[in-house]
Amino acid sequence: MTAVPGDLPTAADPASTGQAAEDLRTLFGQSIAVFAALAGPEHLVEAANPAFFAAIGEQRARTGVPLVEVMPELAAQGFIALLDEVYRTGEPYTGRDVRVVLGTEPHAREAYFDFTYEPRRDADGRVVGIGVIGVETTQVKQAQRLMAEHHALLEQIARQAPLTEVLDGMARSIENLAPQEILVSVLLADPDGRHLRHGAAPSLPDFYNQAIDGIATGEGVGSCGTAAHRRESVIVTDIAADPFWADFRDLAGRAGLAACWSTPILARDGSLLGTFAMYHRTPRVPQDTDLALARIFAGTAALAIERHHIEQAKLAAEARAKAAHDELAKAVRAERGLRAEAEQRAAAAAELNAQMRAAAAAQAASPHPETCQLGGAEACTAPAEIKIADSWGDSAWGCPRHVEEAILNVRAVFIASEELGGLAAYLNR
Repeated sequence: MTAVPGDLPTAADPASTGQAAEDLRTLFGQSIAVFAALAGPEHLVEAANPAFFAAIGEQRARTGVPLVEVMPELAAQGFIALLDEVYRTGEPYTGRDVRVVLGTEPHAREAYFDFTYEPRRDADGRVVGIGVIGVETTQVKQAQRLMAEHHALLEQIARQAPLTEVLDGMARSIENLAPQEILVSVLLADPDGRHLRHGAAPSLPDFYNQAIDGIATGEGVGSCGTAAHRRESVIVTDIAADPFWADFRDLAGRAGLAACWSTPILARDGSLLGTFAMYHRTPRVPQDTDLALARIFAGTAALAIERHHIEQAKLAAEARAKAAHDELAKAVRAERGLRAEAEQRAAAAAELNAQMRAAAAAQAASPHPETCQLGGAEACTAPAEIKIADSWGDSAWGCPRHVEEAILNVRAVFIASEELGGLAAYLNR
């Protein structure tokens, strides 16, 4: 939006100046465009519409003073020098999507504007002031960046990227989106919901992440432990003075942290998944846009974590199914081995049985001795009544007396006994 040179009343005539302010209030009073009429080389705020003061902060709504007194932060950002240049040269200046930090910490905010510095001239054509006309594009700018980052995160989740990769990328994108420096942390809830584990915190020091890994959930346990316990956001604007941080104040001081806003990450059924926290290096009060950003990305983190849990459950179920299948296959192999061994034993038993039957048949065919074969050299004429055999497969028929002797004597003694004719009898058996 631009103004036409010469159309605005000049600042040379006091009556004209008063009418100009009234006309400007009428023209821009209800407009969403910001407008301010600046007079003289000091850029006195002659008039401004409500949208201008709403943009810079209602508490700073003053006229009749230099703009640098109303908005001292503009000097360091080069905007006062730019006004000086327009006033000196009479050449208008137009900016598109220009970044401006409005206010000071802890209430500073980043804003973007399309604006024009238009020189105001008197009847003789001399520059007597500057008209500032602009439209704030902050929401559009942030929405565009937010949509792009959010879309990229959703794509990561859809392609089942590792959870650590998604959370780390989310933390970095939020840190880049935020108007002031912030440090993002995501903690993941244990299955019992009683402790929080490190998930992602790319800009926090390692010693800090290690110290809070595993902290309990509970009232007064920092911002995150309390948010997890309450299932609602916990805003700590000044860690140094907040009782929730009594046990962690020194740790936060070593890490250079001064504020922490924590939002619980909840599943669709309301169960705790973790916490999403934004840290600041100076005490700071959140703006509505900060809270909206936290809610959006806490929801995105919930989606990523739930997807991760589903995938983990699926992998665990597949692992259990594979283990059961492997056990079944092992049992089948064992059963087959036992069956094969049983079949081998059955075959061996059948073969042995056949041999026994053959031996019995062969023995049955041989003539039964009439007298004792165990008498040795003396020979025994007693009837052969009992058959005796040893483990070597040798056997003989004998009378009860000699069979008893054979049983009482080991084979080696029998063989060595010349009285029994053992060696000769064994060799000629």
